[in-house]
Amino acid sequence: MGEKYLTISELNLEGQFLGFVGDAGKFKYLRLGIPSGDVQVKLPKELRADLSLSLVQGEQIRVDGISKLNPHTGEIKFKAYRVKPTDVCPNQNLTPQTKAKIMVCQKSGCLKRGGKGLLSELEKTLCDRGLSDKVTIEHTGCQKRCSSAPNCVVRIGKKHYKKIHPDAIASLLENHFT
Repeated sequence: MGEKYLTISELNLEGQFLGFVGDAGKFKYLRLGIPSGDVQVKLPKELRADLSLSLVQGEQIRVDGISKLNPHTGEIKFKAYRVKPTDVCPNQNLTPQTKAKIMVCQKSGCLKRGGKGLLSELEKTLCDRGLSDKVTIEHTGCQKRCSSAPNCVVRIGKKHYKKIHPDAIASLLENHFT
């Protein structure tokens, strides 16, 4: 965060995970819903990939980190060093996400090897079967599996499926939602 920021204190926040903030696949922050409002917490690079696959929107999480203050502007920034789910039931007024998520790599290597076609075929197949409202398609950065490009990961609950054809994805989702 630079030398212009002064470390204020340790940070221990518990709240509801509301999503990531940043460009597609290049998020740097997570949004956390706490009783006093929403806050953005910066994530270190080593946590970003794991959290994008493990956190579910609406889930209760605990964020440990530090808070820093810019003495010139009075701005406070939060930076996490640990993020863990808690066993607390989510707030009733904020509904957790029940949609399945399909993460499609949009880096140049995957796009050159059929990523655009995969994405359009996937959207068409889901629309034809009436599943487009039950699934979130997310554009991601590199998934570190370039040799098997184009890459997509299907996440249904806590299960992850890789290297699946769009028709097989639609069948899998139909079975899950019926």
